[in-house]
Amino acid sequence: MIYHVPNSNDPIRQGDIYIGLPRVEFSLEKVLLVQDTGPVQVSWGECANSKDVITALVPVRPVSAIVITQDCDAVRGADITLCEVRDFRDVERKSQNTKSPKSWKDLITQQARLNQKWFYLPPAPSLGWTEKQAADFRVTLRLPRVDLEAHSSLRRARLNDLAEKHFRERLSEFFRRYPYDEWYPLDPQELAAYVKEYPETVPYPWQAATSEPTQADVDSSLPEQSLIKENKSR
Repeated sequence: MIYHVPNSNDPIRQGDIYIGLPRVEFSLEKVLLVQDTGPVQVSWGECANSKDVITALVPVRPVSAIVITQDCDAVRGADITLCEVRDFRDVERKSQNTKSPKSWKDLITQQARLNQKWFYLPPAPSLGWTEKQAADFRVTLRLPRVDLEAHSSLRRARLNDLAEKHFRERLSEFFRRYPYDEWYPLDPQELAAYVKEYPETVPYPWQAATSEPTQADVDSSLPEQSLIKENKSR
């Protein structure tokens, strides 16, 4: 197993796994302010310019999470950042129909080669994980370091040295990545097959079945090119 249990007095480290941390759900459109006369629902826009501390009612649910803050910052920083850990099938939609060991092997090992948005975590009954899990890099939560230290009983595991090295690499790749649309070189027929799997895909002008790309099409589709031109004009 890729987990071990740290000593209760060990400092917080990247790769520490907590079970039962609070994730706050907050809606900017429906804020329940606590007032003397009772809760009042308002939009956050009505509160944004307030200079006073605002007391509001918000839903909170317990979640599993893994520390992503660097070790040096976790020792002295005021806050610790974590990624939520959820069922793998909820994080990676390609796994919805995955059943065979070979299919799982192919999917899980992709994270060693591709810049995934998740880090795979095997089941661990001792953590209450009866199914495959994933740390979702897109969903973060932040908590005061002193609070986490005071609730060390919620820290239930830590990645072992080998897993921590892989976790650190995957994490750094995710946060240093640049915007990249992998479908840009596909021809219309290939794009049609791609859209069946990813229906939210927006084709580029040159991917229309009856058109050839122009230089204007290429320039307008690349924000980096626009930025370069703008910088040169200054």
